[in-house]
Amino acid sequence: MTITEREARMALCALTPLGQTNVVEALHEFGPEALWEGFLAQPETNWGRRAQAVNIEAIARATHRCGARFIIPGDDEWPASLADLDRVEVGAQTGQPFGLWVKGAPLPEFSGGVAIVGARACTTYGEHAAVTLAADLAMQDRPIISGLAYGVDAASHRGALGVRGTTLAVVASGLDDPYPSANAALARRIMETGAVVSEMPPGERPNRHAFLARNRMIAALADAVVVVEAAARSGAKNTASWGNAMGRPVLAVPGPITSSLSSTPHKLIRDGEAILVTGAQDVEAVLAPLGSVEEPTGRGEQRPIDQLPLPLFEIREAIRAKEQVTAAQLSARTGQPMIDALSNAAELVEAGWLDESGGLFSLPARR
Repeated sequence: MTITEREARMALCALTPLGQTNVVEALHEFGPEALWEGFLAQPETNWGRRAQAVNIEAIARATHRCGARFIIPGDDEWPASLADLDRVEVGAQTGQPFGLWVKGAPLPEFSGGVAIVGARACTTYGEHAAVTLAADLAMQDRPIISGLAYGVDAASHRGALGVRGTTLAVVASGLDDPYPSANAALARRIMETGAVVSEMPPGERPNRHAFLARNRMIAALADAVVVVEAAARSGAKNTASWGNAMGRPVLAVPGPITSSLSSTPHKLIRDGEAILVTGAQDVEAVLAPLGSVEEPTGRGEQRPIDQLPLPLFEIREAIRAKEQVTAAQLSARTGQPMIDALSNAAELVEAGWLDESGGLFSLPARR
């Protein structure tokens, strides 16, 4: 029986581990239909035995039953950014997915998105940072991309949803039961306005390779990757590696030096693999076209007093709280000639910066 490209790709997605270099190379050389037929023709091999156990019709029925759609490269909905995975390799994995199961909005709606990833067992600080970053970015029409896991991932999705923003969850299991099951209600909320996506067929449960494969998709679908709290060995670190390999800006939120969950963000920053980020404005500054966003001065917002000309500022600063001084004292303290000190003090009185009574000058009382 002749198999279509879509069916062949659906079957190939059922073979684990995903993203294996030799399989991806064979796909590029022979095409998905010939590759699948080749696996079936060699039942004595590891890949052949796995292929024999795949039931394409059952996968198609499960896809329809759970309300998902299966998309492949070449479809209008297929994200062009996933092609970047074909030119990089991280941890013996490479290549864009053979296909994707999607529930929710079309994937092109998430272009320009920012991935926020981090520890599952995050601290209150990490959760607050993730929620705030996601909400602020979503309010600037940036889709938020994460992995639906506990901790930072879930906080990021909630932050976007809390301001009615758009968010995309990339999961390491079938869409009939997105992992983890405890976040099923969150997944349903995401699908109302956003989407949940996986390269694992319905019915599949997550494994280590599936999580690593998911990380590469999160990085590829995003314009930037932000790491919020992560231990020395973590999926977030793997996602950052994919981001750097594909040339995506990687940013990291600094944390307390007493926390083990600060080790990965701090190492990424220290090694020049990530940019320190303290808020959404830092992410926007990295993503904006060069010269379109003014660099922060680091001095904070300017106060009205900062606008005073230097001679007037000197007079204003020469008067201490709760004291009254003469023009002669102001002249002595500032080095300005008496006539200039008197003129500048009078100008400050007129502008409301000083009070004057009986020839004595003082700071205005706080209102």
